[in-house]
Amino acid sequence: MELIQQWVTSYGYLGISALLALGIVGLPIPDETLLALAGFLIFKGELKAVPVTLAAFAGSFCAITISYILGRTTGYPLLHRYGKYVRITDKEITRVHDFYHRVGGLSLTFGYYIAAVRHLTAYVAGASKLEYPTFAAFAYSGAVIWCGTFLTLGYLLGDRWNEILGLVHRFGVRA
Repeated sequence: MELIQQWVTSYGYLGISALLALGIVGLPIPDETLLALAGFLIFKGELKAVPVTLAAFAGSFCAITISYILGRTTGYPLLHRYGKYVRITDKEITRVHDFYHRVGGLSLTFGYYIAAVRHLTAYVAGASKLEYPTFAAFAYSGAVIWCGTFLTLGYLLGDRWNEILGLVHRFGVRA
């Protein structure tokens, strides 16, 4: 947590955007904690709401787009070529492809709320050849909802921020 605070203090809005992008791409950065901290810093008047929100959106949009592009360009060929070594058959690839074309967009929107899912949905969407406009509509709206949720939560925690962090650490959850 201290490292995140240090990055946000040192690099401000750019730090928020960069950390969020790195976390969504897959590095072990507690994205929700970062967003809630940013909301708390808005509450305290140390950061401004509009630039924080734009930084959060930019980090989320960039990372999810990079994951989609990687999935689109390398995902399917890698799965098709090496999937058999990890028991992924062409039939399973087709099933995932069909799923994404039916309802997979919703996993892009709400997958942000589940850490492991957040890191994989865009990659899988790209690998399943989900069209970019469909991807963008679901993924970017999900980013807006997710960022807004945790920024608002951090803001609403207000003066209770340190108390909540104490409880989180007390019960063994790493923030």
